[in-house]
Amino acid sequence: MSAAAKNRIPVTKTPKVYIGGAFVRSESARTFKVSDRSGAFFANMPQCTRKDLRNAVEAAAKAGPGWARRTPYNRAQILYRLAEMLEARSGELVASLVGFGAREADAERGMATGVDRLIHYAGWADKYAALLGSVNPVAAPHFNFTVPEPMGVVGVIAPDSPPLLGLLSMIAPVVASGNTVVALASETVPYPAILLGEMLATSDLPGGVVNLLTGYRRELVPTFATHAHIRAIFASAGADERKALRLGAAASVKRVRFAEQSGAGWFADSAQGLDLVRDFVELKTTWHPIGS
Repeated sequence: MSAAAKNRIPVTKTPKVYIGGAFVRSESARTFKVSDRSGAFFANMPQCTRKDLRNAVEAAAKAGPGWARRTPYNRAQILYRLAEMLEARSGELVASLVGFGAREADAERGMATGVDRLIHYAGWADKYAALLGSVNPVAAPHFNFTVPEPMGVVGVIAPDSPPLLGLLSMIAPVVASGNTVVALASETVPYPAILLGEMLATSDLPGGVVNLLTGYRRELVPTFATHAHIRAIFASAGADERKALRLGAAASVKRVRFAEQSGAGWFADSAQGLDLVRDFVELKTTWHPIGS
């Protein structure tokens, strides 16, 4: 290594959040420091505000109709392509997890499980409607059938650990059925979500379908709970946060589903499946006269 290279000051990365298909700083320009496993300064992360959350909801609402109109087969292709991209950059993602304290074996396992989880929901994207919908027998001269439809904008509050697998496991079932997402990344290990946003920006996923925020849960959870345009919440939350989310959701009439906070459960088969898709669709029943 040359003397110039040894004496060179490295360029510190400036992370930005991913909202509406663009990388932006926090609306307030606030940041919070993140340190690596050794305690050394790593980067200043955007400390998103309620205004950032509202901007993300607007972007998600704008992208929603177009994403919902896409064929289930096309949504499956896009999720599969995203899994391909994560697989190709798995070394970088594993390094980002190890750099913040994860054991290498756990990081590699989490990365592999995250890729497989995207493939899992890519497979469900064009099949869930056949299982959740039905043709209903009625005692009248009518056809009666029920079909699942996306709810709209869903708020996702990811666990602190595992930061990437938890985030992917919560986003995938929501977007597979045509919803859009505003997600709050892990507060303690937000950097993998920044890398995920960089991959989303170059994937086939339309801008605004997934929006990623970083910041303090205590500031943003109440707004997730009460925002009228967020139609459902999928949250990894503690007891106090669950109470706040339930109360806010009751006032704004939204669906709430809770996931575990951390641990090995994120690697289990129970952390994926049709039930998680069902939780974020609405069932629409249509009556049609026979012979008309």
